[in-house]
Amino acid sequence: MSEQLSAAERYASSRRHAGHPVFRDFAAHYDFELDDFQVRACTEIEDGRGVLVAAPTGSGKTLVGEFAVHLAVTTGRKAFYTTPIKALSNQKYHDLVDRYGPDQVGLLTGDNVVNGEAPIVVMTTEVLRNMLYAGSRTLIGLGYVVMDEVHYLADRARGAVWEEVIIHLPESVSVVSLSATVSNAEEFGEWLATVRGETTTVVEERRPVPLYQHVMVGRRLLDLFASSDVDAAAGFVKEGAPVNDELMRVARDDWASTRLMRDRRSPRKGKPGSSKNPRNVGNGRRVWIPSRTDVIDRLDRDGLLPAIVFVFSRAGCDAGVRQCLEANLRLTSSEERDEIVAYVEGACRDLPDEDRHVLGYHDFLDGLSRGVAAHHAGMLPAFKQVVEALYLRGLCRVVFATETLALGINMPARTVVIEKLSKWNGENHADITPGEYTQLTGRAGRRGLDVEGHAVVLWQPGTNPRDVAGLASTRTYPLRSSFRPSYNMAVNLVDQFGRTKARELLEQSFAQFQADRGVVGLARQLAKSDDALAGYAEAASCELGDFMAYAGLRQRIGELEKSASRARRTDRRDEAIASLKTLKVGDVIMVPAGKFAGWAVVVDPGWSPESPRPSVVTAARQARRLAMMDFPTPVAAATRLKVPKSFDARNPQQRRDLAAQLNERTRDLRPPPTGPGSGLGSGGSPGGVDPVADEVADLRRRLKAHPCHACPDREDHARWAERWFKLDRDAATLRRRIEQRTNTVARQFDRVCEVLTALGYLDPSGDGSVTDRGRPLMQLYGEMDLVAAEALRLGVWDDLTASELAAALSALVFETRRADENRVPRIPKGRIGDALEETRRLWAGLDTLEREHRLDFLRPPDAGFAWLAFRWAEGDDLDDVLRGAASDLTAGDFVRATKQLLDLAGQVADAAGDRPLRRTAREMVRLVKRGVVAYSGLAE
Repeated sequence: MSEQLSAAERYASSRRHAGHPVFRDFAAHYDFELDDFQVRACTEIEDGRGVLVAAPTGSGKTLVGEFAVHLAVTTGRKAFYTTPIKALSNQKYHDLVDRYGPDQVGLLTGDNVVNGEAPIVVMTTEVLRNMLYAGSRTLIGLGYVVMDEVHYLADRARGAVWEEVIIHLPESVSVVSLSATVSNAEEFGEWLATVRGETTTVVEERRPVPLYQHVMVGRRLLDLFASSDVDAAAGFVKEGAPVNDELMRVARDDWASTRLMRDRRSPRKGKPGSSKNPRNVGNGRRVWIPSRTDVIDRLDRDGLLPAIVFVFSRAGCDAGVRQCLEANLRLTSSEERDEIVAYVEGACRDLPDEDRHVLGYHDFLDGLSRGVAAHHAGMLPAFKQVVEALYLRGLCRVVFATETLALGINMPARTVVIEKLSKWNGENHADITPGEYTQLTGRAGRRGLDVEGHAVVLWQPGTNPRDVAGLASTRTYPLRSSFRPSYNMAVNLVDQFGRTKARELLEQSFAQFQADRGVVGLARQLAKSDDALAGYAEAASCELGDFMAYAGLRQRIGELEKSASRARRTDRRDEAIASLKTLKVGDVIMVPAGKFAGWAVVVDPGWSPESPRPSVVTAARQARRLAMMDFPTPVAAATRLKVPKSFDARNPQQRRDLAAQLNERTRDLRPPPTGPGSGLGSGGSPGGVDPVADEVADLRRRLKAHPCHACPDREDHARWAERWFKLDRDAATLRRRIEQRTNTVARQFDRVCEVLTALGYLDPSGDGSVTDRGRPLMQLYGEMDLVAAEALRLGVWDDLTASELAAALSALVFETRRADENRVPRIPKGRIGDALEETRRLWAGLDTLEREHRLDFLRPPDAGFAWLAFRWAEGDDLDDVLRGAASDLTAGDFVRATKQLLDLAGQVADAAGDRPLRRTAREMVRLVKRGVVAYSGLAE
């Protein structure tokens, strides 16, 4: 915890910063000594350099961004503060307003514009990207851009925006990048220096508040590590630190009890065990799993609140609050309860009364009054803002949250609880990564309030303490670029710079920088291979002639013979499968190989195209199901036996009788032929012509005629030549890998431009300028930009009303969270169905075009929100809309999807030019932006 400075200490500090007067003035606002990394970063900014600060969550790196804002104000320039999410933009806006006043600070988040021409503007990164492409006048006088949570550029869906901004900002702008701890910060800083000029990388691994790791086993809170191997100043454990022996004993007991219970349930052990306590079986002891209220009670008794409980499920977060209410849990005093109720009622006073029930307002207020709340993407944005505000005021003691809370929102806790170490990633349940674990637990330990923070993992059946220790101690989570050029990006870049220059700009991306660094190592390997190849060729040289040419003939002969051998094996297998297909019950065959080789009678053909497995009875009275490995050659029936329909291969007497008949019938029988000419295989090419054999014969003649064939050192030379050919194959693989990495971003940009040229959006001649047809695409941002542009061009939405347009556009922004093949979305009657069907046909055509150019950007349109968007635009109440849709959408989901719909409608209005569609889109915005959607305001 930082201590307040005395007057003498403040004077000494000001003397140390005498060479940086702006920073000295800035630091004087704080009554505690700034950390060394903060001082270094701030002074580097004042010296005119860009900085990258990589530091743990809660370490105070945002102070560096705030200094950049202070420097801009002091020197008469503008500062933009960018964040990845609107909630963080809103929070930062309020922080800066508190410091500089509302006249000096603006907010731009796409759907909110507050004082946009102020000297300090907070915005989402997408807004800044759009301003750069549009050449906005707001950029005039810009001196500093703070990119908070810049590690978000690894995000697959939106990460490219960060790189676009960094590349395209004017050279006069200083970039201050703030990142969570990543193991390749120096690499990222090197790239920033490449594209932005002089940039200093400041890495801080020491946490300001020590973090202690625990596992909660039943009601016991056990240390994760064996000893206090935690550096109290650094607050993290070294990799490989020993795990608490008691936890390892718990794990062994839990495993043993699980094994014993499984054995008792097994039919082989007789009846299931009659123990009434399944947690205590034999010598193994099952671990009692506490409820959520038990966990909170324990934390409260130990003075470990406030806490954030990460659940990884929206339903789980809501269930956590509900369980606390049902248990009558109360973490607040009567005075605090009155304060909470007054704050919530004041903050939500404009919330429409008719919507409060469907929004769950009363349960929300009841939970908060007890000090408990949820925080997840399915909540009303305004509710999340209330939770954040009360948590920071110390009135909300427990928050059940999904991992989205860890994205930079300022909500530090004394304790972080992680219920499970796996989460649903959209496709399957996957273990969380060390980087995710660090991001989540980094919330623990409030600077200036706590002397230490605590991370608690709840014990679950099958928990391995060593795995938990690995997550807590791993320090390698590199930042990987997710950059790829989109259609909108391509037309904007080509319009500004031309196709050639745009291609060069994209080669400056961090993605290409990382790929090129990988190529350096591969190129070094290739250079060594080339040197070795030259040496091998020299060692194989022969005074009688060109030995490498001679060795090439030998190599070719070997390749042809191996290929022919593989082909013969394949043909033989195909022939064997074909012969098995003809078998019938009663056929007597000679099994050609395997443990049961010899005469057998087929009792079940067992035909399957993938793996035929006939059942037979052998002459030795064995009943076996054979496999393809038993038939390296084809088989044919030599004779037949009558097998009774009631034959049971498990009956020994029936097997003996059938085997006796088999032995009698085959006593003097010879196996049928299966080789060439037998009718079971071709044995050669049609007409007796074998081109491979002819080529091999020709090569052998040339080999014998070559002068090196007579060399007495021929085989010695040949060994060096064989090494040359093997290394040459490896070198060819290296070359392919280098080619695949070199200019990867530029090649993808070329493919994007080819698609746009095929659609007439780019001129195929010259430097590929943007055509009139392509200009609307410059206004359309998002995942489905090209589908929207084509629908706009072809007039798919021209005849729709404003409400119908809302339904049609929703298919381009909405994605159903859980795919349900049996759920058919409800579609409003009338022209909407035709518009949605036409949109899907457009996507299908574009999808085919993408595949032809090896791209995969566009997803299928999703009509799952169409009915809700239409009814809301028609004026229905929120309760009627959500209930009538028969979907699992929450009110928060609805508001968020509607906000995205409004964003797209604004883009469509801009892209439509002076067509009537512009008026329809603007009318749609007016109809949709009402009630709870309009109320959400700065809360999102």
